[in-house]
Amino acid sequence: KDLLLKIGSKALIQVDGGINRYTAGAAVKAGADVLVSGSAIFGAADMRALMDKMRGQGGGPPCDA
Repeated sequence: KDLLLKIGSKALIQVDGGINRYTAGAAVKAGADVLVSGSAIFGAADMRALMDKMRGQGGGPPCDA
């Protein structure tokens, strides 16, 4: 992320794989701009609630959906 910012790139960093309610915040904190979460979302009892919580996580503690 630092290199992209240094050279003025508008490229986004995407993380695909292993993104769930426990890892989303850490990925964003590490510089991810786009998170891809498949099995965590589709395996959730309430997909919309989990997606809303993961979207708002932004580096905080794990969400509890």
